[in-house]
Amino acid sequence: MAARLISTLMKILSSFLVSLLSLAFALNSIAQETAVSPFDTTQYGRNAKVGHYLNTRGVKLYYEIYGKGAPLLMIHGNGGAINNFLYQASYFSKSYRVILVDSRAQGKSVDEADSLSYEMMADDFNALLDSLRLDSCYILGWSDGGINGLLLAMRHPDKVKKLAITGANLWPDTTAIGLADYQWAMNYYDSLKEKPGTAQVRHDLKLAYLISFEPRISLAQLKNILCPTLVIGGDHDIILPKHTMLIAQSIPGASLWIVPDSGHATLHQHKEQFNQVVDGFFQKPILKK
Repeated sequence: MAARLISTLMKILSSFLVSLLSLAFALNSIAQETAVSPFDTTQYGRNAKVGHYLNTRGVKLYYEIYGKGAPLLMIHGNGGAINNFLYQASYFSKSYRVILVDSRAQGKSVDEADSLSYEMMADDFNALLDSLRLDSCYILGWSDGGINGLLLAMRHPDKVKKLAITGANLWPDTTAIGLADYQWAMNYYDSLKEKPGTAQVRHDLKLAYLISFEPRISLAQLKNILCPTLVIGGDHDIILPKHTMLIAQSIPGASLWIVPDSGHATLHQHKEQFNQVVDGFFQKPILKK
């Protein structure tokens, strides 16, 4: 009798535990489905109190400024926006005057023109710095923002005090980009060309063109970059580490950091270390030649 009672109790308890685990799993699944990304809720990119537009070169360039100190311009990647620097803006604005900007045809910087190039964007950022009456500043660029940083340092060298870039490339082929990512970019561009030419498709094509066919920067051009430069890439970046190394080797006196266990988003995947290393690079005194 006692054994049967114990067996019955054990079955009830087992059933209860299974139900409890099922409930916990269901609640966890619901939480994951309803979780909101911090990039969607951050103030960066939607802060009306500090947001401004600059009418320049045929585009309304949107930007926000945070903090006080030495000016630091942050430039996001293709199809990105100000909020991409969520983890950097909050850190660096404690010691720097952080300038966040939506690149031409991205974020809130609406651009209805048919053409788009990295050179155009680099000149936009130069115009922004002129409007802020800044002779020079630190630059942090990610992905396409890194390309823009390189071009800014070449086209407007006086504007760049120090340059830190991560995930940038010089040309768009498989010597620079992983094969799978290169094929995806080309297929994406081709698929867009087959769609009806709506305003949205034309906009997307402009950005896709940059990924598939630009930039076209030579190693010889990099030798004209004379500001202190830190070149960063992930060891599993879509930009091949050997290409990132080549960029660093071609810029006079540049430093190189290949981030272990990291993909393209080094500034997100290893944000604490990334911020500390870049900050240390910016803070290091510039040696007079």
